[in-house]
Amino acid sequence: MQFKFSAISLSHKTAPVQIRELIALDDQSIHSILIKLKEFFSLQDALILSTCNRTEVYYSHELDLSSEIIKLIGLEKGIPEVTDYLEYFELYKNDQDSVSHLFRVAVGLEAQVVGDIQIANQVKRAYQTSVDLDMAGPFLHRLMHTVFFTNKRVVQETAFRDGAASLSYATIELMESLTSNTYQPRILLIGLGEIGEDVAKNMVYLPDAKVKISNRTQEKAEIIAAELGFEVVPFDQLDQAMNEADVIVSSIHRNDPFITKELISRFKIQSYKLLIDLSVPRSIETTVEEVPGVILYNVDNIRSKASEALDKRLASIPDVEKLISESIDEFYNWKKEMMVSPTINKLKQSLEQIRLEEMSRFLKNASEDEVAIIDKITKSMMQKILKVPVIQLKNACKRDEAEEMIEIISDLFDLDKIKSDK
Repeated sequence: MQFKFSAISLSHKTAPVQIRELIALDDQSIHSILIKLKEFFSLQDALILSTCNRTEVYYSHELDLSSEIIKLIGLEKGIPEVTDYLEYFELYKNDQDSVSHLFRVAVGLEAQVVGDIQIANQVKRAYQTSVDLDMAGPFLHRLMHTVFFTNKRVVQETAFRDGAASLSYATIELMESLTSNTYQPRILLIGLGEIGEDVAKNMVYLPDAKVKISNRTQEKAEIIAAELGFEVVPFDQLDQAMNEADVIVSSIHRNDPFITKELISRFKIQSYKLLIDLSVPRSIETTVEEVPGVILYNVDNIRSKASEALDKRLASIPDVEKLISESIDEFYNWKKEMMVSPTINKLKQSLEQIRLEEMSRFLKNASEDEVAIIDKITKSMMQKILKVPVIQLKNACKRDEAEEMIEIISDLFDLDKIKSDK
């Protein structure tokens, strides 16, 4: 029976955040499930991708293992009734759908923010885990390298990754551009709601910055700070931190401004102070810009930039899908040729066995020089005999007639009695 490449997916398109959090897998859980898949089902190709927006398992096997894999996830996560969550999983049960979905995920077409640059690195890490556990065979190796090459083409040949298409990315991009000439810019993030937390997590793209965070609920700030390596400022001790900061990002919810012109006027501003207001309603008085050295951006300014970038990305989707289609066609041409490789190897073995038997039979009394000449001649003859059936097999692949040609050549040369090399 021929193996199939299948996938199971739980994502932001199929499940709310509380379900995604419940099913999400950390590195240790991914390792554990991959090892179980190898031991229980002898899988040679398996890849697990788990992010804040999706948990997916890709695998090659003769059978549909989706139910068993979901149960393994439930076992690993301590969810005895994991089958109650089956409705949130999307199942891809054939090669074409699974391969296409992996390509779309890896380039960012299926991301919550279209063109998300993080997903490509997350897919690479997932693949490296499979490689480390010896769970990436020739099929998955070739598939993943085709995916990575396609990603490069998307970056080089389309506008799909141009600009920051989410509010948090646009905020990071703004900070990066305005602090480019500042050595280790000091950044203070106030408020860790949904947007604030997202900005905090994306500050990893500002590796030289010194980041401090603050939140009304200090426990949440401490959890995020521990994960990202940031410093926590108690919410009731912000004045000093705001005075020292080069950049203040405010993402807190209140009815009246939290940062006022009067407050900022008391600070000693050496060269500039960048204020970014991500709150609605606004938490920074617009008059702060009247203070020398103060630069203010609000959520509308940043959203405008993000929307412009998103429009460009959306307009580029047909170009991206065209590149994906080309790559999938190329991958399937390789896959079809892989299908005929065992037959080609068997044919080579059969002809080589005949050649060696006949040489042994007729060259018992020949000299070393004579044996060498005959060996060279017969090898050349064998290569010429092989050429036509090999070409016919490869052409049959392109016509989707490989199975019929394999059967004809196998019958013609009685290849079923020969075991193919592994």
